[in-house]
Amino acid sequence: MLIFLDIDGVMVPAKSWKSPELHIDGFPVFSSRATIALQQLIAEGATVMLTTSHKATYGIEEWKSIFKERGIFIESLKSLPANSGHTSRKEELMNWFNSNTIHEDFIIIDDDTSLNDLPGYLKNHLVQTSPHIGLTAEHLEIISVRRLQVF
Repeated sequence: MLIFLDIDGVMVPAKSWKSPELHIDGFPVFSSRATIALQQLIAEGATVMLTTSHKATYGIEEWKSIFKERGIFIESLKSLPANSGHTSRKEELMNWFNSNTIHEDFIIIDDDTSLNDLPGYLKNHLVQTSPHIGLTAEHLEIISVRRLQVF
């Protein structure tokens, strides 16, 4: 499975009234619920494709270290290209899907509301988190149901 993964609002709950707690490496601490949920998703050998706005800030090995420091071991980690045109997340994903063919199950995990306007064939793969809560076990249930229906 290919997991398109955002960070803010998914792994790190976004609370506008409070700055996120930082890990010793200077990057925000991941929610424990999100960490457990992502570990369960990648336990099947999934590839994680970073979609976060932070994706170009670090190289893949640095990202692996960020995840590892938080107890998440991702063997196959990739990233969407840097968003030099400052397009919306929806446009970034559309551009990627228009340029790439995939032959595997995929899920898009994001809190970005622009993704509500994705075409149906992509929106059917969207699991939208609440930015204040992030990824939870309940989302895993949604993913399981969607995989049975869509894939």
